[in-house]
Amino acid sequence: MQQILAMGKYPVFTTEISKNQTTFKTVDEIIEYLKTKVDAHPMCGFISIFDHYTHTKSIGGQIPADLLDIKNIMFCFGPQVPAPEIVAVRPRSIGVTEKAGSFIVNFMEAPGAMPNQAMMEWVSSISNA
Repeated sequence: MQQILAMGKYPVFTTEISKNQTTFKTVDEIIEYLKTKVDAHPMCGFISIFDHYTHTKSIGGQIPADLLDIKNIMFCFGPQVPAPEIVAVRPRSIGVTEKAGSFIVNFMEAPGAMPNQAMMEWVSSISNA
């Protein structure tokens, strides 16, 4: 997993997992797996699955031809709200994008260590599943 600045300003953790490094065959399988992680976490609440690929296509948006599927799982870690400004960086989302030979899995850095650690563990475990 590497940390990058997406578009020069968004701190994102990202990894590309070759399809031969995981038992998962589709974005939906990975999203369902991540949902089990969200549901099992005592401080995390599941919100929704967003089909980013279908949405973007339905509004005439552009998607590179080598991207086959894109979905986000949305959830929130929320043991506290220390100030109103924290609401701007919640909820969390993990994106899963499929290419012909790999999956790209990424998320924006959270403002706390616990959510970042949990999401890194979840994403890392995809290649061991």
